[in-house]
Amino acid sequence: MTRSKKIFLGGAVVFFIGIAFASYDISRRTTFPGSKPQLQERIKKQYNLSDSLVTDTVKTSK
Repeated sequence: MTRSKKIFLGGAVVFFIGIAFASYDISRRTTFPGSKPQLQERIKKQYNLSDSLVTDTVKTSK
């Protein structure tokens, strides 16, 4: 095998190992979309929280 073929094969192996590692990393950090709760349920949980302020601090002028 010539030197250029060895360099090409070495680069190809490194490339495929890099692609495999990136694919594994991405798949580990994401979830299947069907396993998430529906949009309306997520909105209710996120925006229907009780207020942390006891009194209204905004003063209105009349």
